Amino acid sequence: MEFKDYYKILGVNKSATEAEIKKAYRKLARKHHPDLNKGDKRSSEKFKEINEANEVLSNPENRKKYDKYGKDWKHAEEFEKAQKHQRSSQGNHQQYNSHSNFDESDFSDYFSSMFGGMGGQRQSRGQFKGRDYNTVLTLNLSDILETQKQTLSLNGKKIRLNIPAGVENNQTIKIKNHGEKIEGGINGDLYIQFNIKNDTSFKRDKSHLYKNVSLDLYTAVLGGNITISTIDGKKVKLKVRPGTQNGEKVKLTGKGMPVYKKEGGFGNLYVTYKIEIPKNLTAKEKELFTELSKLR
Repeated sequence: MEFKDYYKILGVNKSATEAEIKKAYRKLARKHHPDLNKGDKRSSEKFKEINEANEVLSNPENRKKYDKYGKDWKHAEEFEKAQKHQRSSQGNHQQYNSHSNFDESDFSDYFSSMFGGMGGQRQSRGQFKGRDYNTVLTLNLSDILETQKQTLSLNGKKIRLNIPAGVENNQTIKIKNHGEKIEGGINGDLYIQFNIKNDTSFKRDKSHLYKNVSLDLYTAVLGGNITISTIDGKKVKLKVRPGTQNGEKVKLTGKGMPVYKKEGGFGNLYVTYKIEIPKNLTAKEKELFTELSKLR
């Protein structure tokens, strides 16, 4: 197997923190995502490499094995078992301990000699698990108001997904056995991270929504009725009380986002009134405002 420098692929140093690795992965995944580079085979291959690198480096255990054993990191457990066996049966031979620093060739040559050049797969094949795949699925906020079915193409195969309403931005879900296929072993899993773009005028905080609504001065002072639209396009009438202040908030219960995986559950919509001061007043209007100011 060819050695791949996962640190180089993500453009980070070996000493990079988990947060730095996550940031680098997201940036590259967005840049090379198949939806943004349709027909670009090079970007598609790069996207696979980026996901493969992230799968290893974002997992502390996998990263530790990779740092120690290079391209053969998946067989670390088999190697360490073989290492113990060698120590016990060949007391006078070269000793390896947990503080040894192996390079990739050290491990590959030793592992090959112990398992007949098959990388351990012939004897321990049933224990191996295929690689997990990672992908990013971009949706609009307006797309997740209801549960929907979507078909995802991955490595030439179509996977039908049931996407629950109210899924969160950056939320990751696991689809079992849809990663790398291993004959005689355990298939890897598929991890889908959601990138939710807000294509609405609402601000989202989990299942709650927030919206600023303009209110003319006269309605704010005297009171009245206004009509606003909720995120699903439905109209709602609001009664504005006389003397409403700028920045005053109104809660509309159950008019927010669907609650993830909670049938019939919805968050709230919080409306903030922004009072508009009249501009370009006529002479008559100025006169009336002047009279009002004297009355107050």
